[in-house]
Amino acid sequence: MRDATRTPTSSDTAGRDDLDRMLSAVALRDRAAFETLYRRTSPKIFAICIKVLRDRSEAEDTLQDVYVTAWNQAATFNPQLSSAITWLGTIARNRAIDRIRRRRTVSLDETTVEEIVDESPTPAALAQLSQERQRLELCLQALPDIQRKAIREAFFTGSSYAELAERMSVPLGTMKSWIRRSLMQLKTCLER
Repeated sequence: MRDATRTPTSSDTAGRDDLDRMLSAVALRDRAAFETLYRRTSPKIFAICIKVLRDRSEAEDTLQDVYVTAWNQAATFNPQLSSAITWLGTIARNRAIDRIRRRRTVSLDETTVEEIVDESPTPAALAQLSQERQRLELCLQALPDIQRKAIREAFFTGSSYAELAERMSVPLGTMKSWIRRSLMQLKTCLER
């Protein structure tokens, strides 16, 4: 049984740093780095897609979208804000949710399309989001390591309390307490 309070080992950190370096190389259009990044991360990213979509075919399509986006947007990755796997996981989750929303969308005729307002964030809004992300990261760093890991996995990979408890070898009640306490600490920190 694993120790639930274990800290990341140097091999965990080295693997994460290696993925971060690969993603940075992808930003420079390094195809070999992209291929290796795909081989090492696609099983986890596919699992996220399957979990959200519950449809293998759609998950496969979404996985492709994720890596096309990663190839095109790799230059926007900032290893100081998140790890490569978290960044890819967030893209996967967002793409999967977008796909679910599209399933529910009714076809729009041309006149309706012309009436849609561009709701993409302005540069000022993007700057504000960047500052908020930095504040959130600082607040996350203030949490105990094990609780920070639980929060990240719960929100960035979509894992359930039960899955997290099993993965971290702790009782379900403990996991729920960690998440609840961590969210309260984050709220307090962000309100300062």
